[in-house]
Amino acid sequence: MSRFVDRVVLHATAGAGGNGCASVHREKFKPLGGPDGGNGGRGGSVVLVVDPDVHTLLDFHHRPHATARNGTQGQGGFRAGANAEDLELCVPDGTVVMSADGEVLADLVGAATRFVAAEGGRGGLGNAALASAARKAPGFALLGEPGESADLVLELRSIADVGLVGFPSAGKSSLVAALSAARPKIADYPFTTLVPQLGVVSAGEEVFTVADVPGLIPGASEGRGLGLDFLRHVERCSVLVHVVDCATYEPGRDPVSDVEALEAELARYTPALGGALADRPRLIALNKIDVPDARELAELVEPELAERFGRPVYPISTASREGLRELSFAMAREVRAHRAAQPVAEPTRVVLRPTPVDDAGFTVEADPELPGGFVVRGRRPERWIRQTAFDNDEAVGYLADRLARLGVEEALAEAGAQPGCPVTIGDVTFDWEPSTPAGVAVLMSGRGTDRRLERDGRVTAAERKAARAQRRRHRTDAELFADVADRDDPEDPE
Repeated sequence: MSRFVDRVVLHATAGAGGNGCASVHREKFKPLGGPDGGNGGRGGSVVLVVDPDVHTLLDFHHRPHATARNGTQGQGGFRAGANAEDLELCVPDGTVVMSADGEVLADLVGAATRFVAAEGGRGGLGNAALASAARKAPGFALLGEPGESADLVLELRSIADVGLVGFPSAGKSSLVAALSAARPKIADYPFTTLVPQLGVVSAGEEVFTVADVPGLIPGASEGRGLGLDFLRHVERCSVLVHVVDCATYEPGRDPVSDVEALEAELARYTPALGGALADRPRLIALNKIDVPDARELAELVEPELAERFGRPVYPISTASREGLRELSFAMAREVRAHRAAQPVAEPTRVVLRPTPVDDAGFTVEADPELPGGFVVRGRRPERWIRQTAFDNDEAVGYLADRLARLGVEEALAEAGAQPGCPVTIGDVTFDWEPSTPAGVAVLMSGRGTDRRLERDGRVTAAERKAARAQRRRHRTDAELFADVADRDDPEDPE
């Protein structure tokens, strides 16, 4: 038996980027072949895509975990790793994506609408891409970034022009069946309708959709009965129709009290997508007038309902089809008026907001957990930390060069950092020692090492002077390009 699921929790995990490769070209009679390590491939992202042929979130109920593939590692010979394909998950039209704390992240309406639930990690650069005049044969490569992970709540909110509101067994399913080609389940017991049913109705030149949703009872706005499961599916409806059972024999029930109860529940419910339900145009349909007693009751309460609630009232019978034409044309008028009142969609404009020239892209704050410590927060520094292999001294030295060029060391000094104080970037904490200007790497004694780490970070003035002189002597167009690209973060397309 098929099931309808309209609310699920999705655990999305994107793929990690592949590591860059640290390789040196080796060929007979070419001892200095140079670095030829390729870049790692990008990890796959988890993407939600609206598919008109999908009508339920049942697949996510059975398989709540979605994990994209990782990018592959780079190889020697300038061979880059393969990018992983994005994992595309099909969702129904009208799916709302929310965070775990209820924040609406996306409202997926319209075929092929896409939302990236988890971004794949970018691949690390190989040593061929890291080579420069100052670092001719890097003995390291950058690690791939891990993919994002997110716990998302997916809710399906039906898209319909008209929503039928009423108590259980009021005749909503019969009304949809009489007005359209839809064939919902119809029975004489409460809560026959457990899932929304959509029908397409034609009235003159107007074509619109009608939603039959589970019955409403007092307290539904607080979760009683099917409660919020019902109200969620009328959030998008532009017109609401109160379907009232005039032939009910339940004690304490009459058309006036039923409409009052329905109006009260609509007023108490606050839609997550905005726009109170109590502000929607509403019609009142007095159903089952094919029963003699029900017809007399409908004729008696019709003037009172119209006066008290100010809504048009239409006596109908889904069995004999009496009054259905008038009701369908009244729905069409309200739908037409709502559509005409909608603003004309303007072409989407892409607004480019360049980063201000004085924006360093990071902040330095005092660490509340470590006395005398500091925390560096920023997209670039935190990403560089994730890409660094800390078991390689040369990679650590390269990280120090990048942070120095970005201005992190200068900002730490201005904030009052002292040598040896703990500094945290991302998930790594280290004892800060004032480093040296970028370029000392030319004095390395071997690949994979860095002199700054051999004497606890101390570099003599002579070494600084020699580094600057050597950089000036070997200043080439290629190095200028490499320095500018590195300063602007080569793996960052921005």
